[in-house]
Amino acid sequence: MTTSRIIFVSLLVIAFHAFSGLVHGQADPGVPHELEGVEIQENLNVQLPLDTEFVDHDGNTIKFGDLFTGERPVLLQLGYLKCPQLCNLVLNEMTDTIRDIEWTTGKEYDVVSISINPDETHELAAAKRTSYVLMYDRRKSGNGWHFLTGSQESSKAVADAVGFKYRLQPDGEYAHAAGLFVITPDGRLSRYLYGASHAPGTMRLALLEASDGRIGSTLDRFILWCHVYDPDSRSYVLLAVRLMQVGGFLTLFIILIGLGWMWLSERRKNDSSDGEGLSPPDGLIHGVER
Repeated sequence: MTTSRIIFVSLLVIAFHAFSGLVHGQADPGVPHELEGVEIQENLNVQLPLDTEFVDHDGNTIKFGDLFTGERPVLLQLGYLKCPQLCNLVLNEMTDTIRDIEWTTGKEYDVVSISINPDETHELAAAKRTSYVLMYDRRKSGNGWHFLTGSQESSKAVADAVGFKYRLQPDGEYAHAAGLFVITPDGRLSRYLYGASHAPGTMRLALLEASDGRIGSTLDRFILWCHVYDPDSRSYVLLAVRLMQVGGFLTLFIILIGLGWMWLSERRKNDSSDGEGLSPPDGLIHGVER
């Protein structure tokens, strides 16, 4: 058998085994063992464990529910403070994004970061919080930033509720996915923002949706009404039905305006005709003959 035929037959064998593996669901996904089970599983509308205790950046023991006033939505980030790469990237990108939104932390919404590493201290959390408040660079916005540490049971309770799956590595680092969680003012999971980078428009609509219209203007609520979240593109897209409804309303409005204008024009013509028929005879002004 010639060399070319040997190569051709070998390629056929490799292709056959690859195809067989795909058919029987045995294809190797190429996921390292360390990353198995590291993912985000959606649990929309789940109630977060608000009775869970944490230590805030000031060293005070608080309940998670203390951060939910019932008035403002919350941007929740899970990770750990000494993360060498991904957590910093998520927080950096988040801070850059919310700087492009006119709403201010502590006023329209809050930011909460929870460490999944039980060995990290509130002093480290305080330093991390200070750096991001300075990066955010808005006056009187510090009250809206909360960095929490606590026991493994506490952080895992919140992580399990939102579907944030992570794994402790042999070197002491944590493998985890990137994303943010948008929480309603009463502590329910409203929306997932996957990845590290998010468009300001997407984050704005997610916060508005979570607040149930409690923040933002009438125009903001109208824009949200015209959009729907698309899980495939992971962003908000215009809803065709809403556009048709708006178009139908505008069409009806224009028709009514046109009919009203025609009615007024016709009435003016009739009034003018009636006035001409009642004018005094020629040569008489108030009964006085010229």
